Amino acid sequence: MGTPNDRTSIVIVGGGFAGVECARRLERRLRPEEARITLVSPTDYQLYLPLLPHVAAGVVTPQSVAPSLRRLLRRTDLVPGRALGVDPRSQVCVVRTINGRTLDLSYDHLVLSPGSVTRSFDIPGLREQARGMKTLAQAAFLRDHVIAQLDLAAATLDEAERAARLQFVVVGGGYAGTETLAGLQRLTAAAARRYYPRLNADLIRWHLLDVAPTLLPELGERLGAEALRLLRERGVHISLGTTVQSVSPDSVTLTDGRTLASHTLIWTAGVAASPLVDSLGCETVRGRIAANPDFTVPGLDRVLALGDAAAVPDLARGDGAVCAPTAQHATRQGRHAAENLVARLRGRPMTPYRHRDLGLVVDLGGREAVSKPFGIQLTGFPAQLVARGYHLATLPTSAARFRTGANWLLNAAVGDDFVRIGFLGEHSGTVREFEQTEAYLSPEEVRARSRR
Repeated sequence: MGTPNDRTSIVIVGGGFAGVECARRLERRLRPEEARITLVSPTDYQLYLPLLPHVAAGVVTPQSVAPSLRRLLRRTDLVPGRALGVDPRSQVCVVRTINGRTLDLSYDHLVLSPGSVTRSFDIPGLREQARGMKTLAQAAFLRDHVIAQLDLAAATLDEAERAARLQFVVVGGGYAGTETLAGLQRLTAAAARRYYPRLNADLIRWHLLDVAPTLLPELGERLGAEALRLLRERGVHISLGTTVQSVSPDSVTLTDGRTLASHTLIWTAGVAASPLVDSLGCETVRGRIAANPDFTVPGLDRVLALGDAAAVPDLARGDGAVCAPTAQHATRQGRHAAENLVARLRGRPMTPYRHRDLGLVVDLGGREAVSKPFGIQLTGFPAQLVARGYHLATLPTSAARFRTGANWLLNAAVGDDFVRIGFLGEHSGTVREFEQTEAYLSPEEVRARSRR
């Protein structure tokens, strides 16, 4: 039997679906004397990303979609910080804690699941002005910002300023963008009717942009067209084949030549792997770590890569496809990676990851949704039941499921009071402020730390 000093050290980077599920499975499969498990995460909760639009819209509370890691993990050591770089040769992970201290974590085995950040482009003003939807704080700040625009529009006597305050632009016609717009559009319409007698709901304009020729292409032509119809019936202006050319504090210029007077640009045009990947110096596939089907990384011993930051081959699809950066894949990869790590520690062969897609759900708010569970196309209330039933089933704790279900019922029964928490006086809530992509280290910087 090992002692605390000679236990195998397993460090997991990332407290998202992949990292937490890996830690939970390792806790069940390894005895305490076999391994010390450490999880590095800047937050002390596991964020249930699919319901972030519900937080922004005020349909559920932030606590409902953020179960505590201490409720989920019994004996994993939590390091409250962000991994900035990894030196595989020295087997060291460089971490900056939430109080600004930098420390070096040594490991015997490293599980890399740092997730993703908002994908941005070299568009003038984008990072300074755009608001993302990748973190709990971003969702809460976005809600504050949107309600603030209603308050400011109601208070001003300047018609041009009022029109700009009431014009909102969302970029990204995938799940995040479509659900975020749908929820916030319902919020502004309901708030205008209930609390803002000077604001006609018809004055509020929501725009959805995407460079793709169709909305929600992953759902197929029929369901994508149905979602397009439902949103347009609610007054949403949808421009496909169009994106943003430049952004200023009070306007958004589009690639089709139009300029929209607006103080709100919500950017959900995809994700990119965490900048932590750049510190490894390994082969990548479109910015994601090129991993094998068993999550090992060519050229990096004792490292497994999974989740959004890893390009794991999708054996179910074949033809060189890699797994999409979705919660479904991340959750199942975390469990499978844990089993592979246990197999490696006990001298057994590791196995490749293979997963059958369960389907897709898109919640458009109220009774409206489009869903495709197991390939079955659903719309309207049946689709909404499937969407919300899926979320309740996949939330990781019974407390989170109870809170979320209660929030849905309460919101349906009594509505929302549309209050601001008061964040915006001290923070901008933009992508640049929240995702801190400039903080990561280069491979040279990581190696320099290891040599000291």
